Amino acid sequence: MKNSPLYKGSLNTIIMKLLEENGRMYGYEITQKVKLITNGELSITEGALYPALHKLEAEGLLDVEVERVDNRVRKYYKLTENGEKETVNRLAELEEFIRNMQTLVNTKPNPDLQF
Repeated sequence: MKNSPLYKGSLNTIIMKLLEENGRMYGYEITQKVKLITNGELSITEGALYPALHKLEAEGLLDVEVERVDNRVRKYYKLTENGEKETVNRLAELEEFIRNMQTLVNTKPNPDLQF
């Protein structure tokens, strides 16, 4: 993932949004989907992804299903019922944050506003 703390702070919400849209995904699939959606502008490293997935699982927001695929064990992650509810909350919070940041960044200085 890019070094910006802005991206790092949004990683859990990004993961949850992808799982909401796709049902269940495995780790590498999540990294590739992010690259695809952002045209390669954003990439999530395994070092960032797996700790985030484990944290979300520990919080009861993800379930893990293990399957054997091509003679390898693959872990699929999906949202729990609580995870689905929390995704709605986190997306709303992120959207509000983005709106507030856009307002702050796009506001022209007004000398009449004094504190």
